[in-house]
Amino acid sequence: MHIAVFSQYHTSPDCPATSRHYTLLAHMARTHRVTLLTTPAWKPQQLTHEFLWVPAGVELREAQVPYENKMGPSRRALAFAQYAAWAVREGLRIDKPDVIWGISTPLTAAWAAAQVARWRRVPWVFEVQDLWPSFPIAMGAVPTALARQQLFRLEKRLYQSARHVLPLSPDMTRYVTELGIAPEKVTTVLNGTDLELAARATPETVAKLRREQGLAGMQVILYAGTFGRANDIPTLVAAAEAMAATEPEAVWLFLGHGFYEPLVAAAAARWPGRIRLVGGQARHEVFNWFALAAVSVVSFLDMPVLDTNSPAKLYDSLAVGTPVIVTNRGWTKSLVEQHGCGWYVPAGDAEALVGQLRALLGQPDKLATAGKRGQHLAIQEFDRQQLAATVQQVLEKATQ
Repeated sequence: MHIAVFSQYHTSPDCPATSRHYTLLAHMARTHRVTLLTTPAWKPQQLTHEFLWVPAGVELREAQVPYENKMGPSRRALAFAQYAAWAVREGLRIDKPDVIWGISTPLTAAWAAAQVARWRRVPWVFEVQDLWPSFPIAMGAVPTALARQQLFRLEKRLYQSARHVLPLSPDMTRYVTELGIAPEKVTTVLNGTDLELAARATPETVAKLRREQGLAGMQVILYAGTFGRANDIPTLVAAAEAMAATEPEAVWLFLGHGFYEPLVAAAAARWPGRIRLVGGQARHEVFNWFALAAVSVVSFLDMPVLDTNSPAKLYDSLAVGTPVIVTNRGWTKSLVEQHGCGWYVPAGDAEALVGQLRALLGQPDKLATAGKRGQHLAIQEFDRQQLAATVQQVLEKATQ
C-alpha cells in the first residue's frame, strides 16, 4: 500500500521537539510504501546527528518554505499558504497513493491533503493535533469575523470529507463528534511517548547529569517545552521566584525556547542557581532531564480550547516515572487524578502552584508513588509503537 503523508513540520529525534511522526512513519515504512510531503524547517535545529533525517524506507519530498515560531501571524499565514500550494502540486505529481494522511496543524496542510485526495479519487485520513481554527482564534491571530467564519466552515468540510478522523485527545474527539461527525468515523490516538528513548534515562545516566549540573541534594522542578504565549510562562516564573526566596533546596529548570525566553532569562539572572534556563534538548536526550526532576509542570492558559491539548511533555514525564502538575481543566486533569500520577493547579495562580509544590517536595514518598503509577500507565497506554499500529490499521481500513 502507498501512503502519502502531508505534514508541514517534520522533525527527527535529533531536534528539540516531540518527533511523534518519526516513530509512526518508521513503523509504517517497514510494511508499506510511504511518501512524506513536508518542509525542512526543523532541519537546521538538529542538535545532534544520531538519527537519519527521515526513517529508513520513507520517500522524502521537501518544499523550501521557511518557518519559525517567532514569526508573526501574517508571515505564518504566508508560510501555511506556500506549503499548501506546493503540497497540492506535488501531491498530483507523485505516484498515485492508496490513501492520504493529512496532519493538522496547520489546517491548510489538511486542506491540501483533501484536495489531492479528491482529484486523485483516493480516501484520506485527517489527524487533528490541535483544534484549528479554534486555537489561533482564541490567541487573537484571526482578527476578522468573516475569516473566522470561513475557517470554521473549512474545518467542518474537512471533517466531513475525510474517511476517518484521528484526534489526539478525548476532548478533541468530543469536539469533533459534537460537530455532527459520526462517532464510528473518529478514533482517539493519543500523542504518546517513545518508550525506547525513555529507557535510555538509566539511573547511571541521570546521576551523571545531576553531577554535571551541580544538582546534588537539590529537588528539581522542571518545565520542558515551548515558552509560548499559550503556556502561561509568566505564572511559572512568578512561582519560581517566590520559591527561590524561601526554598533553598528547590531548583526550577526551564528547558526550551520561545516567546517568553527573555522573561525566563531575566529571572534566572536574578536568582542564579535557583532558576536556570537550560535551552532546548534533542528529543532522545530530554528524558534524562525529566528523570532528573522530582516533579514536572505542564502548563497552559485558562482557555477551553487549550484544555483539549495532548502535550508531549505529559507523556514524556510519566514515561520516566516523574509525576506531573497540570493546569488544564480538561482530560489531563481527569487523567492524573484518576490514575494518581499527578495533581491539578488552576492556570494563572502562582500562589496555588507554590503551595502545591511546597507540600509535594516535603513528601518524597508521595512523589515516588505517583511517579511509579504514571510510569506504569505510560507503558500500558502511551507507547507510540502501539499507537503507530493503531494509525496504520485506520489507514489500511480506509482503503477498503
